[in-house]
Amino acid sequence: MIDYFHGWLSINFNQSTLNIVLMGVILSISIFADTLAKRTSVPRISILVLVGVGIAFVQQVCLGNQSGPLLDGLSEPLITLALVMVAFLLGSELKIYRLRFTGPLILIISLFVTAVSGFMVAAGLLMLNFPLAITISLAALSVATDPAAVSETIRESGDTRLRAKVLLGIVAIDDAWGIVVFGFCMAVLGWVLSGNGQQALLHAFWELGGSIVLGVLIGLPAAWLTGRLRPGEPTQVEAIAVILLLTGLSSLLDVSSLLASMVAGTMVANLSSHHTRSFREIEHIEWPFLVFFFVLSGASIDLYKVVDAVGLTVLYIILRLAGRMFGGFLAVLFIRAKQKTLPRNIGLALTPQAGIAIGMALLAAEQFPEVRDTILPVVVFSTIIFESVGPVLVRRVLNS
Repeated sequence: MIDYFHGWLSINFNQSTLNIVLMGVILSISIFADTLAKRTSVPRISILVLVGVGIAFVQQVCLGNQSGPLLDGLSEPLITLALVMVAFLLGSELKIYRLRFTGPLILIISLFVTAVSGFMVAAGLLMLNFPLAITISLAALSVATDPAAVSETIRESGDTRLRAKVLLGIVAIDDAWGIVVFGFCMAVLGWVLSGNGQQALLHAFWELGGSIVLGVLIGLPAAWLTGRLRPGEPTQVEAIAVILLLTGLSSLLDVSSLLASMVAGTMVANLSSHHTRSFREIEHIEWPFLVFFFVLSGASIDLYKVVDAVGLTVLYIILRLAGRMFGGFLAVLFIRAKQKTLPRNIGLALTPQAGIAIGMALLAAEQFPEVRDTILPVVVFSTIIFESVGPVLVRRVLNS
């Protein structure tokens, strides 16, 4: 009887079956996270990330990393789909009529926060005599923001004031700044250290330009189609098709799926007479994918590498937080005469950092293998902190 039971397990309990069970478990956990978030002041996003970290601890420490990655083969597609949905919805915030009022505010704040946070990380690490490759790489990585955490926290709060709209606009264009800054820094660093900056610069131009072109090519027909489909199932099918096309083609062409999705969402929002239909359909199905995103982001962290760079990680976290706060403070001072309702601590709402930073860290590690074992643990551990604390800071800024 025992032999029969073991034989049944080996036949039926394969990786695909395990993935389906784990997906059900993760979604079930999100229900309890919602309940806990409503009874406490902790955002549900932070709870989900900590759940993922707990899963990583069980896998890597308790089980000796013998169970393999969580949702093996499905983790990366689910995370990418969630981010593409977020970016597409953020594109709807960049409507031309709205940007006439909030556009200058978005541009000024994003530039100040980007420049100041990058400068403070670079200056702080240089003063402490860290190698140039580590200093420039971490400074470039510091400008990236996780749009999913910011937008979901704002949506959960129900805030529709100017500060919420400005924050959504900032994270919508933040990926473009991140790509530009990171590509430029890698090019300069490659030229200084090895004279090979041309390849990094060409890759940055391709990722930026290719993302815009892909977003336009998908967004134009989607905008035309949206105004001609009836609400309901046809619009839902169209919305899912757009998301899948953006995800797959951006991966195939090696361009930024987030930037391409944001451009496509902007095209639909500004050119379609019934643009709200597709956005609403995506909003209806977005949350389960975001649950997978936050839990799997925490579960994918290598906790052993985190321990190896605690000192540098703490320093990076402090410098980046200071840069975000001081950059936002300077931006609000600069625009104070025109707009007096924005809080001076608005830069803290741009603290969350996740998938984009990790992806950039992998590219930096590939280009400069000598600093791989230093950069990756720093970014991974700081991701845990920023994704856990970031939503709390977003909520604090909204309530200030």
